[in-house]
Amino acid sequence: MSLVRAGRRKPAAPVEPQQLAAQEPEVEQDADWAGGWSTGAQANSATLIRWGVWGLIALGPLLGVLAYLSVPTTSAASAPKTAPSAPSASGGQGAAGFASLFVAAYLSAGRGDEPKLAAYYPPASGLQLDGVSGQHRGEQLTVVRLRQTDTSVWAVTVAARVTGAQPSATPSTQPGASPAPAADPVRYFQVPVAMAPGAGGATAYTALAMPAEVAAPERARTPGLIYGAMHPALPSDPRTQAVTSFLTAYLTKGGAELDRYLAPGTRLAAPSPAPYAGVAVDQLAVEGETGGEPVVSVPGDGTVLRLLVTLRATGQDGVRLPLTYALTLKARAGRWEIASLDGAPALSSPTPGPATTPTS
Repeated sequence: MSLVRAGRRKPAAPVEPQQLAAQEPEVEQDADWAGGWSTGAQANSATLIRWGVWGLIALGPLLGVLAYLSVPTTSAASAPKTAPSAPSASGGQGAAGFASLFVAAYLSAGRGDEPKLAAYYPPASGLQLDGVSGQHRGEQLTVVRLRQTDTSVWAVTVAARVTGAQPSATPSTQPGASPAPAADPVRYFQVPVAMAPGAGGATAYTALAMPAEVAAPERARTPGLIYGAMHPALPSDPRTQAVTSFLTAYLTKGGAELDRYLAPGTRLAAPSPAPYAGVAVDQLAVEGETGGEPVVSVPGDGTVLRLLVTLRATGQDGVRLPLTYALTLKARAGRWEIASLDGAPALSSPTPGPATTPTS
């Protein structure tokens, strides 16, 4: 153990002022540097880090929103690959074809054909059919009415000419009288058809019941036409001459020399080969004409006139067939030319809309 004697401590050597001045810069340099890095650079780095952190904080909500919005974009691109939950209303065409096939099988079915009908209406497998299979048959099946009763259900009315049926004639009380004529063999059957999404994006069909025989669809009232009354086609009438020349080339010459009867810019293709050997124009009904003196002149160039023509066309077998054409004529250079072969007679007023009376 060492002993320190009080009062005998050696005084420190005096330091010269020049030595203090020489040491001060060294102390200041040590204060600005630590571990090889400048304390000023540390302050700048801290400031940059602090601003970077604030920048990330500020960008955080924006980046979150962008990430959120990117999710629906991916989902929307894959949505079309999924099958629709309900069939489109345009599926009525498929329902009509399905109902026609069902009615055809139904009309020819007999004992033992229950499985054939079950392919369209599954509960039909439990039925007991009568008659001989194939004894009756439906021909010329045509859909005459198509009505949507629900989102995925169509009521389809099919017309069929039923053959093989032998209706019993009403006995006559008079001796030697001929039997009454048979009823019209065209009959009408209504089939309810349901649709549903099928495999591979297709549409599946099934009948909801057996066919129901119904009355023929109501006949529409004939709308008014722009033409006057039908009158004989006089040979001296320039309109009769124009339509006779045109229809002769159109129906009996396979289109040869057809262009000479057409107005400039009109293009028509005639039936080929020529279906008839001769044409006789019988009557004309002219737009706005109420009758009067015979017409023997042609109005000025550019005058347009619509008319309805009835004729008899003689076939290659000598049989005459009545035909009707709606034509538009145009006057040029003192004669009538065919401007168009109209698809239908022109109406005098717009076609009336469907009745609004509710039905049960």
